[in-house]
Amino acid sequence: MKTKSDFILRKMDNMSIVVAVGESAKRFNGVINLNGTVEFMWQKLAQGCTREELIDSVLAEYDVSREIVEKDVDNLLDKLRSEDIIDE
Repeated sequence: MKTKSDFILRKMDNMSIVVAVGESAKRFNGVINLNGTVEFMWQKLAQGCTREELIDSVLAEYDVSREIVEKDVDNLLDKLRSEDIIDE
């Protein structure tokens, strides 16, 4: 899966946000604020990865249990799917 190309990560001061451009901007109004962990996951998704690859990447980067990472990844993917932000 991969984030759609018309959702762009931008850094503003100490904040990371995602904004819609192009056709997606017509249906998605607003911005998505990302914390550091979600920004890390977004960057992995922008490159393209599977759910398992994303989980493994987070586990390699952060000291957290697999159970927590799986839950967080699934929550993020559910939100991105509900807003039609990722292609699978």
